Parts: sequence; C-alpha cells; structure tokens
Amino acid sequence: MTTAKPKAQEEAAGGASPAAKQPQPLKKPAKKPAKKPAKPAAQPSTQAATQFTAQSGAQRAAAPQPSLTAAQPEAQPPRPAEVFSPAQPVESSPAQPTAGPKAEPAAGQPQQPASTGRQGDATIKVRPPVTESKMRTRHVYLALSFAIMVLLPVAASGIYLWGFAKDQYVSHVAFSVRSENANSAMELLGGLSQISGSSSSDTDILYEYIQSQELVQKINDDVDLRTIWSKAGPSEDPLFSYHPPGTIEDLVDYWNRMVHITYDSTGGLLELQILAFTPEDATQISERIYAESTALINELSQIAREDAIRYAREDLDEAVETLKDARSAVTGFRNRYQIVDPTIDTQDQMGVVSSLQQQLAASLVELDILNESSQPNDPRVTQLERKIRVIENRIEEERRKVGVGSGMIASGEVMADIVGEYERLSVDQQFAEQTYTTTLAAFNAARAEAGRQSRYLAAHVRPTQAERSTYPQRPMLLALIGGFLVLVWSVLVLVVYSLRDRR
Repeated sequence: MTTAKPKAQEEAAGGASPAAKQPQPLKKPAKKPAKKPAKPAAQPSTQAATQFTAQSGAQRAAAPQPSLTAAQPEAQPPRPAEVFSPAQPVESSPAQPTAGPKAEPAAGQPQQPASTGRQGDATIKVRPPVTESKMRTRHVYLALSFAIMVLLPVAASGIYLWGFAKDQYVSHVAFSVRSENANSAMELLGGLSQISGSSSSDTDILYEYIQSQELVQKINDDVDLRTIWSKAGPSEDPLFSYHPPGTIEDLVDYWNRMVHITYDSTGGLLELQILAFTPEDATQISERIYAESTALINELSQIAREDAIRYAREDLDEAVETLKDARSAVTGFRNRYQIVDPTIDTQDQMGVVSSLQQQLAASLVELDILNESSQPNDPRVTQLERKIRVIENRIEEERRKVGVGSGMIASGEVMADIVGEYERLSVDQQFAEQTYTTTLAAFNAARAEAGRQSRYLAAHVRPTQAERSTYPQRPMLLALIGGFLVLVWSVLVLVVYSLRDRR
C-alpha cells in the first residue's frame, strides 16, 4: 500500500534530508498494557503495515486530523504517492477488530492514514485477502464417505477375488456348418432340391440350440452339470460356484454364465469357451456340446432328406394309380367292343370298301357295253345288274360299320365313335406312362440324395484342455469394481454439494 505526503509539510519540517523522508518504524510507547502475543503470520506477504514518521506537535496541529469516515479537506491539494520498497522494515501488529469496512476516498482526493487513537503514531491495518486453510467437518465426512463407499468395497473385493474365488479353466471349441455345393439329379427335375431348404441359416439354429434348455438337460443327464459346477463349494466361493440342486431354469442361467459363445454371422463361425473348476470337466463339457451339435445338424439333414423322399414317393404313387386307371379303361374298351385296336379295323374295312367300289365300277362299265351290243332281254345284262346290286349293298354295309353311312353296327354304335373313344383312352394312357417315368426318376434321385450327407458340422478347433486357469480375471474385475464405485461416489458428492450450495 502506498501513502502520500504534501509538499508543504515537507518544507515545514525544515528541509529534512532524503533519509528523513523515508518512513521509519514506529516505536511503541514505554507503558503499554500487555497483550497476548499474536500468532506469526504464515505468509508475511499477506500482512503489511504502512507506518508514518512522527510529526511535531505544531505540524500535527496545523494539519487536519484524519477521521474514520475518510472525510478530507477540500483545500488540501493531492499529494504524490510514496511507494515503500520491499527492503523497508515492516512491523506486524496484532490483528485488531474493525468496526466495519473503511470508506474509500473519493476520486481525486488524497488518502489519509487512519487514526489509532494514540498521540504520536498512526498505522493502517489491512486484513489478509485469503484466510488460512483449515480442516473442516465436511472434509472429514467427505474422506469418510470415500473410505466407506470406495476403499472398503474395493479392499473386500480384492480379498475375495484373491482369497476365496476358485480358479476356473477354459476349454475352447470352434466349428461351422458346411453344405455340399455339387448339384444333384434332383435339381434337374423341376427344382425338387428346394424342398430341403430352410428359411433361416443352420448356424443361427445351432446358435440358439446351444443356449436352449433342451441341450442343457441332455448334457446334464450325461455328465451331471450340477456336480461339476459345484466342486468349488458354495460355502467357500458363493459368487462363482453353482448352488445345488436348483431348478432346470437355475441351471440354464448358470450355463449361460459358464458357456461363452462368439458368433461370426459373416463367415458362419461359432466359437465357444466352456468354464469349469477342473480342466478335465471343461474338456468333457465341450466334447458333449460338439457331439450334440453334430447330432442336431445330422438330424436336420435327415429330416430334409426324408421330406424330399416322402414327396417323391407320394408323386410316384399317384402316377402309378393314374397309369393303372388308364390301362384299365383301355382293357374295358377292348372287352366291350371285342376290338383290340379300332384304328386297325377301320383301315381294313376301308380297304374292303375301296375294293368293292372298284368291282362296282368294273361291273357298271361292263353293263354299259352289253346294253350297247346286245338285246334288252339278254341274260348277261340281267346277271350284271344283279351283281351290281349286290356290290352296292355290300358297300353300304361296310360304310355303316365305319360310320360313314347312315346305319350303325350291331352294337348300336358307329365305328367313328368307337375310334374316338379309343383314341381318348390311348392319349390318357400315354400321359400316365410319361408321368410315371418322370416321377420314378425323381424318386430314384431323392433316394440317392438321401444316401449322401448334404450338410455336416466342420470343427476347425477341436475341444482343448487347459493347463492353467485364466478365470476369474481378477485384476480386470477389481478395476471395474473400483471404477464403478468411484463414479457412484463422485456423483453422490456432486449431488450433495449442489444441494448444499442452494441452501
């Protein structure tokens, strides 16, 4: 802090030397009541006292007395400020209670030292800007809450992980579902191979099957999972050990904790990590999982093959029945009309008609010649006329048989209707024979496909057996627990302090 002194007072002092102009330490009076010594300041820079030299009685009488209200005479000109150098001695005085904040001088007015109430000295005491840091109750509560919420749980977790948690061993197994890409004979017969297709991937089905209750129940019946996973002792390791007997739902939940599945949907790869408290048990469980997965894929393939064979067999049976009905209809037709092939009989009858027509034409020519060269009563003419009538009657009769004429055969049906019915039955029989040939080939192809395994489980990592334990991952678990507790504690502290600041 700087102080200012008017030039007029310096001249009245009788031209004091420059050394006298420097402020001197104020001497204490001889008789001063004893006071308790003040505590030494922690930092001398925080307590500074500006001291002024003692003036003569005449000079103090001539100068106006400063007041606590900081009232300054208007006639007094502003004084230049004197800055104390750090080398000047500063005497610290015990802290005195103040009545209140001191009034600041108005702009342009000189600053006057405050009166201490004693004759011969004047001092200005400045409170330190920063108080000394002290331990408060809230700091104790904050440290105590950190110890209770963070340090104690982390220490308890570390003691449990390294002192009570049992070692766990991991067995790895990885496999994928593969299908044969070679085209079979079924694909050439109208897309019958699509019957064995599925709407979802076989790997997706296997992924869900490994986590299902059915697989857990099967493996538990074979190797007794409850006994294997309770070897650590529920009383010694209650967090990581299985608590027998439990329900099947409890066993499935613990199964999902001890069997870790990684599924690569891009390549269709499945990787499993099976945990147990002994390496032999982990390997045994992984082998059972691989065996049951293989059985599931083979069962899916067998179901697809049986479906394909069943559909082909049904088509073949239907074609056989259709062919039997067509052949039975043809046989009934032949038995009813006593004709093996009406088309052949029609051709023969048409040949007879053609021959009779030729004979009729020759007889008519001969009759015309006789009529021109003989008498009307010539017996040869009468004989030729009789022959012509017989030939015409025969032609008419033959035409009735083939349905050309207006008559019918003895059965009451014309030959054209018989031939039409026979042709219809013949076409049905030919279609039934072709259908039977096609379905028989499809059935043979389906049966050949059934003898070949189209889908299979390929293991690129066989079940392994561990030599050292890798679980539980103690450092990682301890770090996660500590980080979570610190996060929770920090949030609670921020909430408490925010509520405290609002009050």
